[in-house]
Amino acid sequence: MTRIRLLIVDDSALMRAVLGGVFDSAPDIEVVGTAQDPYDARDKIKALNPDVLTLDVEMPRMDGLTFLRNLMRLRPMPVVMLSTLTAEGAETTLQALAYGAVDFMQKPVAAQGGDISDYAAEIIGKVRAAARCPVRALEAGAGPSVPPVLVAAPPRRGLIAVGASTGGTEAIKAVVRGLPARTPPVVVSQHLPFAFSASFAKHVDQAGALRAKLAEDGEPLAAGTVYIAPGNRHLRVLRRGDGYSARLDDGGPVNRHKPSVDVMFHSVAEAAGAEAVGVLLTGMGADGAQGLKAMRDAGAGTLAQDEATSVVWGMPGEACRIGAAGRTLPLDRIPATLLEMLNRRR
Repeated sequence: MTRIRLLIVDDSALMRAVLGGVFDSAPDIEVVGTAQDPYDARDKIKALNPDVLTLDVEMPRMDGLTFLRNLMRLRPMPVVMLSTLTAEGAETTLQALAYGAVDFMQKPVAAQGGDISDYAAEIIGKVRAAARCPVRALEAGAGPSVPPVLVAAPPRRGLIAVGASTGGTEAIKAVVRGLPARTPPVVVSQHLPFAFSASFAKHVDQAGALRAKLAEDGEPLAAGTVYIAPGNRHLRVLRRGDGYSARLDDGGPVNRHKPSVDVMFHSVAEAAGAEAVGVLLTGMGADGAQGLKAMRDAGAGTLAQDEATSVVWGMPGEACRIGAAGRTLPLDRIPATLLEMLNRRR
């Protein structure tokens, strides 16, 4: 068995020790070294040739963002960021994902002692997934490229539903960037902690012509707006006259996630049926596949992001496996295709 070679980069000796102990329990992961700051990490990368890095956001001598940007330009490799669940940590982490980090994880809150078995299972899974992810060199002005929208008349009616997980923050921005201002309402469920929700909504709002905001319970869904599920609520869509409204659900996690893409897609299938189109983007696991199948069975148009452009082809891959996706497309073709599908439903 070829083991994943991992380098832990963190300025805290305690955190390096805790993480080292976590990964010692994974027989397929070998911690080949630790580094206390980016300069130490640079030397260790050259000497040890790791497959994956865990990288602290806040470090002395050079901050994690600056180091990550240089790394992804000069020696791109899979990186899992370690962040605090604060507004500042959220903003930095979302920028790190834009620079090419594969995923993120909060620092273990039980570092001073206690049971961190759930944390260990999650971060080990993220490192395993990162080791399989394709990485690309960061270029100036980097970001998923989507061509300008070329549609004679934006659709007047309908609903777009978007689900994503690992790699989805950038993929969602790419989809939104390709949609015109008069696009029908867009609902989004992305696996993120609540502390990251407001920052993510701001990033999506700045991505293109559409306004983006966190969904509010009971509000009507308006054209030209992207409604994002907060990180601690499921987002459901309800029929409201000849339109739709948002319902925030405080039920338990579904598929281990809250928000769950499956919850949102099932509600769209029931409320909108053939008036809707749905797309399942990059993500680890299978959340959303069954919901997308329900949408397709209800007459909706359905898409899945292809493997070549996905950071992790778990969720869209499962949708393809069970016949939920009517088409599988690269990311840059998804926005225009969503619009074409809605226009055919007018």
